[in-house]
Amino acid sequence: MPEPMLQTIDLVKSFAVRRGFFAQESIRLMAVDHVNISIDEGETFGLVGESGCGKSTLGLTVMQLYTPNGGQVRFDGQDLVGLSPEDLRHNRRRMQMIFQDPYASLDPRMSIEQILLEPLNIHGIGTHEERLAEVRRLLDLVGLPTDAADRFPSEFSGGQQQRIGIARALALQPKLIICDEPVSALDVSVQASILNLLRDLQDRMELTYLFISHNIAVTGFMSKRIGVMYLGRMMEIGSSDTIINHPSHPYTQALISAVPEPDPKMRGKERTLTGDVPSPIDRPSGCPFHPRCPLAKRLDNPARCREERPELRELSAGHTVACHFAEER
Repeated sequence: MPEPMLQTIDLVKSFAVRRGFFAQESIRLMAVDHVNISIDEGETFGLVGESGCGKSTLGLTVMQLYTPNGGQVRFDGQDLVGLSPEDLRHNRRRMQMIFQDPYASLDPRMSIEQILLEPLNIHGIGTHEERLAEVRRLLDLVGLPTDAADRFPSEFSGGQQQRIGIARALALQPKLIICDEPVSALDVSVQASILNLLRDLQDRMELTYLFISHNIAVTGFMSKRIGVMYLGRMMEIGSSDTIINHPSHPYTQALISAVPEPDPKMRGKERTLTGDVPSPIDRPSGCPFHPRCPLAKRLDNPARCREERPELRELSAGHTVACHFAEER
């Protein structure tokens, strides 16, 4: 079998924080806790979870914008962790990122032409005339007029700004794009056009996506496989059909129950997800989800959930779950 395009092996990212009176206590905040995922070439792997679960930190760590504290990030067969700046710069041509807030990710002092020329200039691609022609091609590729090149980010709507961000990500002709909540900051009326654009570009350019979102319905629409993340750990991984229609982890089931239902007759369905994500500084013992887990509350003896942390185990081919009692759903 060919090696995955992207693979993380026991990836760890933590941050030093201080707390207490006069901040005298130094502790570690575990944002990404021994995460293992793999993405095949041409595939979209969805990463879903509530805000604060570590999704974006995982994406930034894969890009080496955060230095991992442990584990490996294998891109196209090569471990990116510990590479020299020059080798890492070479690999960054082949992996790019689309950020959540399109306006914040674009320099307001630069014209669109300057924004799209910047990566081409940094990597010394083509002559000046060839770079200008590439700017026009990129704008056409994402559905913007060529005269947009002379304007500034503030002159565009949120959806148009995200198209510029997508064009910038495509400028170096990457093989992998990390989409970090690419539509969450946009109006609902605009989200579908951006998602359809991403799917069209994937087919035309044979791209591989790591698609990060808190919306499990959007993730299911975009992805072939989905990983569900909670407090820095993977709770469940499987095909989109399995995760959306036959979820096994109580957290995944709770995320599904929270999706708005367009049918008025179905709007009275039970919402099983309550409370907020615990602080990653004071992580619960045992299963990280057990304080909010409806299944643990129904068990006669939930001590195992409180005391023993479940590891990912295979329920069926390609479907893994980190829950002691997943079969009792």
